[in-house]
Amino acid sequence: MANGGPVEHGYPHLETVRAAVTALYRRLTYDTVHQFATSVAPVDVAFCDTDDLHLGAQRVARELVRHYRLPDARMIVAFREMEHAANVELAAGPEYFVELNDRFRTHRRDIGAALAHEIMHVYLHRLDLSFRGTRDNEILTDTATTYLGAGWLLLDAYREDGASSQKLGYLTPEEFGYVLAKRSLVFGEDPSTWFTSAQAYSAYVEGRELALRDGRQPPLTAAGWAGRRRYARDRRHAQDHRPVAVVPGSVYSFAPDPRGPLRVTFPCPTCHQRIRVPVKGRVRARCGLCRTVLECDT
Repeated sequence: MANGGPVEHGYPHLETVRAAVTALYRRLTYDTVHQFATSVAPVDVAFCDTDDLHLGAQRVARELVRHYRLPDARMIVAFREMEHAANVELAAGPEYFVELNDRFRTHRRDIGAALAHEIMHVYLHRLDLSFRGTRDNEILTDTATTYLGAGWLLLDAYREDGASSQKLGYLTPEEFGYVLAKRSLVFGEDPSTWFTSAQAYSAYVEGRELALRDGRQPPLTAAGWAGRRRYARDRRHAQDHRPVAVVPGSVYSFAPDPRGPLRVTFPCPTCHQRIRVPVKGRVRARCGLCRTVLECDT
């Protein structure tokens, strides 16, 4: 939790974020991911200053438990002084104990964001899905929270001006915006109307541009002129200098196939699993993981 201190920006965790999206699709499958097509509604996690602190926190926790489809996980929420924003005990259940930082006693609008992250820890724990190391595992948790419909709360908790700052979670604001935009492209949601923080909206717009750029990389037909020209040059080089591996500075790579034409490998713009197709002009490929149909010009 950045509380008054400097907020990191940019995309320093992008590789881990993309690996987390791939891991979600692999562990949950396409059908389960699409059960989360509707995000948590702002009205369901709204918290007024006049609400009872503990009853309100329990209400928001129950709503998030319902959203994550954890009907048998009862959440007990308490408050205490601590360094981090929150903490959850991952025991066998059926009850889970969440502690929130005392600052949320007076910053109640952000209680939903803190609970969204901690309850996702419960969800991933039950899935037995984790990454090695605390840092990568927390990035997985933030990414899953956002991709499965509750992470817009974490991005909306980001506020920064010349005198103060606040950010929850391990992703940068732009990385939250990127994952949120990836989700929006899959499910057709427009989360921009939910933001109460102007800085959160700006981070979403920036992240969305990078997410759109993922779908404009060659050999996809949506690639721009410069990308297509660079790809054609790399393809000629690959055809003349077999065997071929990764092309420096590109997301695609070429490899010979003894049974047929040269093949190009590139990441799916939706789930980032590597796709492998023959180099033979116009090709329509379907990602076996997220079922995205890709129009390619190889």
